[in-house]
Amino acid sequence: MKTVIFVNPKRVAKYKEYCDIPAQMELVMMDVASSDQEVVDNAGNADFIFTDVIKEISADLIEQMPNLKMIHSEGVGYNRIHTEAAKQRNIYVCNNMGVNAGAVAEHTIMLMLAMLKNLLEGDAQVRAGKQIQTKERMILEGIKEIADCHVGLIGLGAIGIETLKRLAAFGTKIGYNDCNRNPQLESEYNIGFLSLDDLLATSDIVSLHIPVTVETTNMVNKDFLNKMKNSGILINTARGELVDQVALREALISRQIAGVAVDTLTPEPVTLDNPLLSLPESARYKILFTPHVAGTTEGAFRKMHQTVWNNINAVIKNNRPTNIVNGL
Repeated sequence: MKTVIFVNPKRVAKYKEYCDIPAQMELVMMDVASSDQEVVDNAGNADFIFTDVIKEISADLIEQMPNLKMIHSEGVGYNRIHTEAAKQRNIYVCNNMGVNAGAVAEHTIMLMLAMLKNLLEGDAQVRAGKQIQTKERMILEGIKEIADCHVGLIGLGAIGIETLKRLAAFGTKIGYNDCNRNPQLESEYNIGFLSLDDLLATSDIVSLHIPVTVETTNMVNKDFLNKMKNSGILINTARGELVDQVALREALISRQIAGVAVDTLTPEPVTLDNPLLSLPESARYKILFTPHVAGTTEGAFRKMHQTVWNNINAVIKNNRPTNIVNGL
C-alpha cells in the first residue's frame, strides 16, 4: 500500500505519534508544487492521496493513478480537488469538516477585536513615540466595543456556529444569512435571519463562513461592498476565492468600507503582486493579514491527522470513510 503526501513532512512527523498509520504503508512525500507528471513518475501507483488544501489535484492526475481509492484533504477545504473526476472513478474525496471550527472561530473574534481597537496603528504609533497623540485622536474618533456592534455572519455551518457562540458571550447583536434557516439557534441565541442585502446594510462587521463554490466565487465584489456600511468591517477566515481582491482594494482606498481582516488570500502561496499587498499609505491600517493560520492550532492538527489515517484504515478494511464530500 502506498500514500502520496502533499503536506509539510515536518507536520506529518510531528503528529505521526497520535495516528494509526498502517505498518505496511509506504509514504511518498512530495512538494505541493510538484507537477502531475512528477507525481505519476514517483507515485503513480499510490492508493491514497493526503493533501494540503492549497494543492491542486487535477482530473488528469486522478485519471493517471489506477490504484487510487481516496483523496483526503488535511483541512476543511477541498475546492482544489477535482471531486467530479474522483466520483466518476468511485474514489472517495474526504475532508476534515468541522474539526477546527473552534480554532477558526477564536481567530475570527481576534480579527474583529483587532480591527475595532485599531491594533495595527496603535502598535506602530507607540513604537514611533506617538502614544499620547494617537490615544487622544483615537478617543475623539471613537473606539467601538464588540458588544455595541451588529455582526452579520454569512454562513452558519460548524465555524459560523462556533463564532456565534463566542460573540453571544460578548452580548453582541447577531444576524445571519445561510441557505438554510436554523430556528433552534435563532431562539437560543436571539439571532435574526436576514437577506444578504439586509445583512450587508445593517452590519458593523460582516464575517464570511462559507465554502468556495461556483456560486460563491468572487461573491464579495463591487456590488457586495457597495451595499456595506461605509463604517463596516469585513472579516474573511474562510477562503480567498470568495473575494474579488481588486474590488476590495478599490473599496478600501475609496473608503467605501472602513477595513478588512483576512486570514486567506488567492492564490496561495501568496504572490507579491497581490492587489491587497500594495495599498497606498492612506489605507495602510485598513487591512490586517494573518498567514492562513486560523484553523492550525496543535489540537486541530492532531485531530485532523488522526481522522485522515482513521479513514485510510477504514478504506483498507472496505469500510466507508467519514466526511465524504463528493457524493459517493
